[in-house]
Amino acid sequence: MAFTLRQLQYFVAVAEQGGVSRAARSLSISQSSVTEAIQELEQDLGVALFERHARGLSPTQQGHRFLRHATQILAGVSDARRSFAAGRGAETVGTLHLGTTSLVAGYVLSDLLARYRRAWPNVAVSAIEDGGEYLEHLLIGGELDVAVMVVSNLRERMALQTESLEVSSYRLWLPGGHPLAAAEGAVELAAAAREPFVMLAIDEIEETAGALLRAQGLRPRVAFRTRSVEAARSLVATGAGVAILPNLVYRPWSLEGDRIEARDVAGAPPPVEVGMVWRRGSRLSPAARAFVALAQSQSFARSRS
Repeated sequence: MAFTLRQLQYFVAVAEQGGVSRAARSLSISQSSVTEAIQELEQDLGVALFERHARGLSPTQQGHRFLRHATQILAGVSDARRSFAAGRGAETVGTLHLGTTSLVAGYVLSDLLARYRRAWPNVAVSAIEDGGEYLEHLLIGGELDVAVMVVSNLRERMALQTESLEVSSYRLWLPGGHPLAAAEGAVELAAAAREPFVMLAIDEIEETAGALLRAQGLRPRVAFRTRSVEAARSLVATGAGVAILPNLVYRPWSLEGDRIEARDVAGAPPPVEVGMVWRRGSRLSPAARAFVALAQSQSFARSRS
């Protein structure tokens, strides 16, 4: 039996919400409907999509792989509907100059950009990845139309207009089977500080994690410092250290297939806010307005799932 779009929607909701009951509430349907959809998907695919545990459900390695396909299918359907409803996607022409930061590039912008290119194929898109301070300079100077970046640490707020897309809390990343992963409730920083740390040196992530520890009189023992999210994920998964990172970039498996656990941490810093940024008072081109509208619609859909 072929799976349906409704089953995919229910599957994605469970994966994002971490449990059947939370997914059912977010979808305003019964828990039995969600459970039945997941069971039918697993039977159809011949694999277990979720691991059951006391805190709810988390995707298996196969479930994590299927989640990427499911989100792409649902995004494609949304794009098709939007193109017919608008009736003008292919008519939009011009250029779009985008900026992004390292943390955001592969986890927010890549999907947005793929959907934008499908909806408005006649727009010539150029994108640059750089530090937040430099992107602000380019936006103010008119060299970029829009940037998708961390907006919780903007410097030139008076000169820039922002719109939030996603808010992501910090969590403690641990290798699979680590003793701290079995702790009930949030992990105390003092316990985490006894472990070596992997620090992600982009978008002020390292500064935020370090400040959190120092505020409690703790000195982290930094085992590795990297600018690569994938490197940080692999290092944690293989037991080289733990990390305090935004949930935005969390994935339960490293590229090598090793398990990564994520737990809430006591006294976590303010969450990372990702959003769109453009020069205040500037008149956005049709191509830029189309990008902003697409990002807004995706953010709204995510907030409802």
